[in-house]
Amino acid sequence: MTTSTDPRQTKIILDEDEQPTQWYNLLADLPTPPPPVLHPGTLEPVGPDDLAPLFPMDLIAQEVTTERYIDIPGAVLDVYRLWRPSPMYRAHRLEKALGTPARIYYKYEGVSPAGSHKPNTAVPQAYYNAQAGIRRLTTETGAGQWGTALAFACAQFGLECEIWQVRASYDQKPYRRMMIEVFGGTVHPSPSDLTEAGRRILAEHPDSTGSLGIAISEAVEVAAQNADTNYALGSVLNHVLLHQTVIGEEALLQLAKVGETPDLIVGCTGGGSNFGGLAFPFLREKLAGKMAPVIRAVEPSACPSLTRGVYAYDFGDTAGMTPLMKMHTLGHDFIPDPIHAGGLRYHGMSPLISHLKEEGLLEAVAKPQRECFAAGIQFARTEGIVPAPEPTHAIAAAIEEALRCKETGEAKVILTALCGHGHLDLPAYDAYLSGAMQDQALDDAAINEAIGALPPVPVG
Repeated sequence: MTTSTDPRQTKIILDEDEQPTQWYNLLADLPTPPPPVLHPGTLEPVGPDDLAPLFPMDLIAQEVTTERYIDIPGAVLDVYRLWRPSPMYRAHRLEKALGTPARIYYKYEGVSPAGSHKPNTAVPQAYYNAQAGIRRLTTETGAGQWGTALAFACAQFGLECEIWQVRASYDQKPYRRMMIEVFGGTVHPSPSDLTEAGRRILAEHPDSTGSLGIAISEAVEVAAQNADTNYALGSVLNHVLLHQTVIGEEALLQLAKVGETPDLIVGCTGGGSNFGGLAFPFLREKLAGKMAPVIRAVEPSACPSLTRGVYAYDFGDTAGMTPLMKMHTLGHDFIPDPIHAGGLRYHGMSPLISHLKEEGLLEAVAKPQRECFAAGIQFARTEGIVPAPEPTHAIAAAIEEALRCKETGEAKVILTALCGHGHLDLPAYDAYLSGAMQDQALDDAAINEAIGALPPVPVG
């Protein structure tokens, strides 16, 4: 075991034998269970047979289990060892630049082959599908981190990978498409003319910039029509957040090495996997009375499901092909502005995270993209890592809290997840630095229109 109590320690690492061998399931410890997922036709809770056309039974079981810990298969651990355990850093230089007494730590997931946290779930999803005899996986991707991760994971287990990338990100981030293709994946801009869902959108909106909801519809449609093909989702669902808890489990061990307990945990949220992966193990400790951190989700002002959406049953996709999930949603017809944080452009929030918000176990704030990119620039110039646009939201919130500490003199411990690097997002930084980036005002009318199309589900 590598240990250090040096208060100036910058990098906190775990030895390979400290790598978590189990995922943590928050469902086992919740005071009240979240509402069930419903079949859109019968409005009855879905069963395994309803999900079998899209997912292997091992993942379906993980979606609903209340077992506290799930063993990570050996073949998955073998791939994880390419980059896990991931490092944690103390942001000494950022702290100094801010003049804050706060201590800022960040868990860095950009060391993975895909450059983000996404392989934490992509690898087990590919593994379980390969074990079930599946030949091909389909999926959607926004900025491209999830598509990159799944293409990499499929290559590890001999699966084909077909990806629908949101058109706005497909155009903004060509190097993500190239990276996906290097790993062996096939990429289509979404909406596309390859699916009925895509053709319907293009007929109504030929210049559509797309959305994650549309891309999900296309990927689900293809998977549902082919027996040798399954669908893989990079966020939102319980089993996806389960796989990501390796982040928080490692972070707990790393903070313990330097004798720290967080006062604030802050993470960016689009669908919720990065945020849940970091926060859930700490929430377990909070529910057990062992610590009491504030847990804060940060989302884009242009797609504010937690802060301006409604808590209601909605489809996970635009075409209405998925089951109904109780979540904070802007409406499945909502198409966000093409902001640069493409991974956060989803109309809904994870049902589990939505439930935590309703139960008062976390709080949420929204940030405009120029504030976030300013924070990303300051982070890069002090800490030496260019963040992906998505985690700049959490960095902005961490800086905001650190400056409050400067005013009050509180020496809070702030923990965040730097869920990926921005090496392939430099055009977004160029847009910010050149002054071309704008914050898009989102009026209530756009939200109300989409919310008005929510499926009718009786209350109670």
